[in-house]
Amino acid sequence: MSSPKASPGRLLHVDALKAFAAQAIVLHHLAAYGPLADAAHELLPGLIEALYRHGRLAVQVFLVVGGFLSARSLSPHGGLMQGSPLELLWRRWLRLALPFMVAVALALACGALVRPWLPDLVPESVSLAQLLAHGLLLQGVLGHEALTVGAWYVAADFQLFAMLLAVMVLARSLRLSRPLRQLAAPLLVLALAAASLWGFNRMATLDDWAPYFFGAYGLGALVHWIGLTQRPGRYLALLSAVALAALAIEWRDRIALALLTAWLLAWLQGRHQRRARLVPAGCETVLAGAGTHSYALFLIHYPILLLVNALFDALQLQGALILMLVTWALANLAALPFYRWIEQPVSRLRLGAWTPSTLRV
Repeated sequence: MSSPKASPGRLLHVDALKAFAAQAIVLHHLAAYGPLADAAHELLPGLIEALYRHGRLAVQVFLVVGGFLSARSLSPHGGLMQGSPLELLWRRWLRLALPFMVAVALALACGALVRPWLPDLVPESVSLAQLLAHGLLLQGVLGHEALTVGAWYVAADFQLFAMLLAVMVLARSLRLSRPLRQLAAPLLVLALAAASLWGFNRMATLDDWAPYFFGAYGLGALVHWIGLTQRPGRYLALLSAVALAALAIEWRDRIALALLTAWLLAWLQGRHQRRARLVPAGCETVLAGAGTHSYALFLIHYPILLLVNALFDALQLQGALILMLVTWALANLAALPFYRWIEQPVSRLRLGAWTPSTLRV
């Protein structure tokens, strides 16, 4: 199974951030679910508690990087968006939802096997409406119990992309001079990010909706556009002022981490544009592979977690910490075929006539 190539134009710093976030989320879930986590907590309570409490914050890295990559794909050179928004949205759904539903099916299959030992980690029942809601990435909005961990993030990612796409469509439709129209999208994103950071993100009841997360996502999108300007420092200062004002209104660790991620991403992107070496030569292929497989790892690790926890409980095994490392290693290994046989083919899928490319907005 070949590894992704680290081509000269590849964003290895983005790969590194994605890989770090994915690994942190896996370790967080290993410290949060099952008898293995409980046993490991008895041995190393400080470490397991830290992973449980703080590992989830790595989602903010995903959000910032996701906003950066989405803005880069929709406006690679800072100009107006090209192409059909409905087709772009359809392709995004395919890339997110189809691998996600395979992961849901695997989680349900493994859940059926481990139910006698891990009843608390398995849904009590699964309805057709619940499955359809997951397929549409609306399970949280419609009030359904998640069928696997991280389901909320996949749904939020799709909503956030749709929200950014709507902003780009609006910017393209405004009757302004071309220079002003090109500024419209970044300014609208800045306004929406400020509204999220200052308001929506402080309302816990909105955590199934894109506006709650758009602050971090918008920071990443703005980092992309800032990197295309002649004087990025002044615009980064404006972005920072918006986020720091949000923290002054109400301190939130997640927003502080999102801002730190945006700063780091802006600095790394600047070095990348100046063709500075960001990582040692021997690490390039490893980072490229880890970044490429990060979504597959995010999706596939929970079924592995269920199986190892069930074996640990059923056989009354010892060595909880070693088994946690084994689970982590198995999840990373499982991500390779999942990407090769599920995610990668889906990324090339268009479904022919079903693609709504003939519809223009």
